[in-house]
Amino acid sequence: MRKVVGAKLHGIHVTDANIDYHGSITLDPDHCEEAGILPLEFVEIWNKNSGARISTYVILGERGSRCCILNGAAARTCQPGDQIIICSSIYIDADEIPSLRPKVLAFDRDNRVIDRLSYHVDVDETGRYRFSIRDENGAAQPIPLKAKTV
Repeated sequence: MRKVVGAKLHGIHVTDANIDYHGSITLDPDHCEEAGILPLEFVEIWNKNSGARISTYVILGERGSRCCILNGAAARTCQPGDQIIICSSIYIDADEIPSLRPKVLAFDRDNRVIDRLSYHVDVDETGRYRFSIRDENGAAQPIPLKAKTV
């Protein structure tokens, strides 16, 4: 079994950090559902501002709120306004990787989705892997793909 990307929220901004909570990250259910992140799922969080990397679990906040709230100990790693990457992972057999299409949502400063992408891995006729990033219309994007600044 290989641990691979299951879904990603790229460049979402922290809306609050609450140390007086038992723990976790609170996210808008709309964002989670679109990306394929489940409540109580463990995710990794990478802070683009500080470089901090943590792991915690997801709880759902108010639908449509565009919230991204770090709670408990996680609140010490992020400040409101910080831009973070939230990544879920799954375990699959290596031969299943080409059938996987992880969704990646990218965000503006108000946590509105500005890009809907997916990762693709194909195997060519010689057995070599080929990786691509595709937009919501299926068009291949440059690699590495530079994040939009909005």
